[in-house]
Amino acid sequence: MSSAQISEYLNTHQQLVQATDGLTEEQLKWKAEPASWSITEVLAHLADHSIVVSFRIRDILAGTTAQLPAFNQDAWISGQYANQGNAADSLELFRSLLHYNSLLLGRLSAEDWEKSGINFKGDTVRITDIVRSFTAHVQNHLAQIGRIKQGAVIAAYIQ
Repeated sequence: MSSAQISEYLNTHQQLVQATDGLTEEQLKWKAEPASWSITEVLAHLADHSIVVSFRIRDILAGTTAQLPAFNQDAWISGQYANQGNAADSLELFRSLLHYNSLLLGRLSAEDWEKSGINFKGDTVRITDIVRSFTAHVQNHLAQIGRIKQGAVIAAYIQ
């Protein structure tokens, strides 16, 4: 994996900060409907996802042959009452995990990047795939945050 790809991985935090900059607590917690996620919940999900990805990378490096875990993202969000949390706390955890993981990633050899495990779908995934997928996953949620922000503006305008 190149240093540019690690930089893209690290830059995801700044992108999230920029996407949420200046939003009020009300805007961060706004939901289009009860079953949809707020921005606060999206950020909590990304922090959770970062925890899971951190585990997966370390499990592969440890040579564990167990299937890499999946997690029920909706149940994690509702079970932890994520919308009652603080967006800044999720962003800080996300930033900390990115930094900590980047230190590990910087120590990996080319062979380490190619080490693999079996995901919950039964597919073989390499560490390089996990990091790329994580970065793409954040991009999808940045787009989701954009849609939520637009919905909140429209809802505020209608009222």
